Amino acid sequence: MPTYVFKGRNRLNETVVGERVADNREALRQLLRREQVTLTSVKEKGREIGIPKLGSRKRVKAKELAIFTRQFSVMIDAGLPLVQCLDILAQQQENKHFQQVLNQVRQDVEEGSTLAAAMARHPNIFDQLYTNMVEAGETGGILDLILQRLSTFIEKMVKLKRDVVSALIYPSAVVVMAIAAVAVIMIVVIPQFENIFIGLLGPGEALPLPTRIVTGVSRFMAGWGGLAILLVIIGISVAIHFYYRTPAGRYKIDKLLLKLPIFGIILRKIAVARFSRTLSTLLSSGVPILQSLDITARTAGNVIIEEAILKVRAGVERGESFVEPLKATEVFPHMVAQMIGIGEQTGALDAMLGKIADFYEQEVDSAIANLLTLIEPMLIGFLGVTIGSIVIAMYLPLFTLIGKLATQGN
Repeated sequence: MPTYVFKGRNRLNETVVGERVADNREALRQLLRREQVTLTSVKEKGREIGIPKLGSRKRVKAKELAIFTRQFSVMIDAGLPLVQCLDILAQQQENKHFQQVLNQVRQDVEEGSTLAAAMARHPNIFDQLYTNMVEAGETGGILDLILQRLSTFIEKMVKLKRDVVSALIYPSAVVVMAIAAVAVIMIVVIPQFENIFIGLLGPGEALPLPTRIVTGVSRFMAGWGGLAILLVIIGISVAIHFYYRTPAGRYKIDKLLLKLPIFGIILRKIAVARFSRTLSTLLSSGVPILQSLDITARTAGNVIIEEAILKVRAGVERGESFVEPLKATEVFPHMVAQMIGIGEQTGALDAMLGKIADFYEQEVDSAIANLLTLIEPMLIGFLGVTIGSIVIAMYLPLFTLIGKLATQGN
């Protein structure tokens, strides 16, 4: 039997690395599952297990995955064989990388692997949430229904992300255009005015203080100053990026983001909506609650939220209800904890989580709309003050010249 080198996560979300002897990959996965270890990567000694990386596109967009899942559910519901469904869906994929992955999944299924196990070998496309739900659907004989829920879940997550990104496009575009306009004025226009003013005022006469400030900034930006500022901004961005990739950096930045005055509230609502939608989808699909909480924590997108969910999981594992551990985290609003408590008592936890997700997704939409309403006048005011200050500073020498000419005329 071959020896496999594996990497996975245990029920405490700790990384586990080791070697096991097994008949095949599926046997290894089942062996580790009995040890409560979720497999994340595996290779056979001397040979990497997976698909060769061909094609120019290596990513699969969430929208592409949602369309694939929706079409897959329709085909399964129509009674088409699993292998035929995968073959048809692979042929119609424009994304060559996704096409290759689906062909590999089809081949694994033909060789006797379960669909969930075949998909789990491609974690960059089919994450734990996806494969666990597929496994629950295969076990319960309701794969078509599970795929419908999965496609709905992915579509809702795509919509939530699209709404947030769309809301940020307008203010970001305005800020970029404003910076570009000010830069052009300061680097190109102001030096021309400065030369004219110096020639008209004559030797020994100083420009007004606001004008000297603007021309000084202009000279700084026209020289090496502008490039220095750009390099500093790029350096800070790169440093923050690499710092965020460290555990301590990610923890501090995620914590800071949740404490921001306005954006923090929106991020918290997005996290609650994501948590509720993910957990509701998993529970309604028959995934065990502890495993559902594990998956929900790993897909939280914020390490503070992830830590809070894992604390809830630890409390549930000890036999406690959802409510007290959820309140103790101080991350989720009390209303969420109370509604989850009601759902737990009535045996409709998945339905209650779905209602919470619907509510907070609407809250996110409202919060983003309110943010745009607030940002728009602030941006207009900022642009007005900035451009207006520059124009006034440039007009002051003209007033001095007009006064000088009027005195000479008298």
